Amino acid sequence: MRFDEPVLLYGAGREARSTRAFIEARSPHTKVYVTVDSGEADIEDATFIAPADLTQAIEARLFATIVKSPGVSRYRPVFAMAREAGIAVTSNLNLWGEAYRDGRMVIAISGTKGKSTTATLVHLMLVESGLDAGLAGNVGLAPLEIADKHPIVVFELSSYQTADMAFTPDIAAITNLSPEHTDWHRSVERYYQDKLNLIDRDAPFPVALGVGALGNPLVMEALRDPKRLIPPLAPFIHDRIAGAAARSRLKGEHNLNNALLAAAIAMKAGADLEGVVRGIAKFTPLPHRLEEHQVGDVTFVNDSISTTPEATKAALAAYEGSRIALIAGGHERHQDYSELSQLLAPRGVTVLVCLPVTGDRLATLTYAAAPEIEVIEAGTLEDAVKALAGRQSKFETVILSPGAPSYGQLETAGKVFKNFEERGAAFVRLAGTYFGAKA
Repeated sequence: MRFDEPVLLYGAGREARSTRAFIEARSPHTKVYVTVDSGEADIEDATFIAPADLTQAIEARLFATIVKSPGVSRYRPVFAMAREAGIAVTSNLNLWGEAYRDGRMVIAISGTKGKSTTATLVHLMLVESGLDAGLAGNVGLAPLEIADKHPIVVFELSSYQTADMAFTPDIAAITNLSPEHTDWHRSVERYYQDKLNLIDRDAPFPVALGVGALGNPLVMEALRDPKRLIPPLAPFIHDRIAGAAARSRLKGEHNLNNALLAAAIAMKAGADLEGVVRGIAKFTPLPHRLEEHQVGDVTFVNDSISTTPEATKAALAAYEGSRIALIAGGHERHQDYSELSQLLAPRGVTVLVCLPVTGDRLATLTYAAAPEIEVIEAGTLEDAVKALAGRQSKFETVILSPGAPSYGQLETAGKVFKNFEERGAAFVRLAGTYFGAKA
């Protein structure tokens, strides 16, 4: 990146703010612009450009570089227009790579689900082994916030970040692969390609694969050389980790798989077995991921971070043996809910509450696949929890695991959620409102 010419920040979230601080530290006199598609463009000492004026700004070469936030799709026509005009398009992650990559061990972890838990576990295992490691990406710090603070950096990366990641890691991992984010990537095929850009490289760095990625033809093709695979853990190490996971706050078989994958990565990076075990013991579930709340005799599970049917399947598997009321549905991303509908009854779901808009498809599929399940179609999350309050004899556990993003979803009439965090917090609050008095 050149610091002697103006820069446009596309997005005004955490990464954009850290990019602004990075530019200020390197070149305080550089002119900075900012644009956002919605919300406030609250970036200090930055001049706002309305999205409608971007084409004109590009034609006038008002800036030489665009630093794009991850949530902004790289496939928008405006970025092709910028490149044709000779304007560079980069990211917070790639700026970190330019400034701080050299001399550091980089561990990069991606996948459709489980990447946050796996990356957090790897970081804990390394630290508990006495290694100086930091955690960045979608969990921990933004890349430019972590800067050069640690000789080892564990990155948890979304497909938005791996799509144009310009530097090569020392160790990489893919937890699993299933359709997601097709609105951003424009197609499932491109989503897979962008996700696997993390490992589809000439450099022969080692790669660890989770159960949901191992043997996947697309993953194995991207791997190129099977010799790059980090070998399975020895049986005695596997058993030790399984025992540690059983005593920890990691719930469900999917989290055991995450722990085993994390151990393989951490030990490849220099962790010792005792540090790995201590790291598992110190793990705290991420907010809104299988987050338990007891209200009277009912266990409420906030899994609002679930945006795919695969994540909902994992949530149900973690509570096998319980009678479950499931709240699901959200923003439409054209995901396939057929398999999920067929798993509901075997996983113990007795009541299904469906929210707009994907809930409509799930409801239709469930009527056909499991007519014994009571299906309720609710317009808002409050309606969903309120409906369950009159059916407490039918379940012991209520799980909010939408299997879809929160965009456009209503907490109550007229109140739209800003993000999955708001959705999860509202779920917990509504549980107290409608079930607390009966506790």
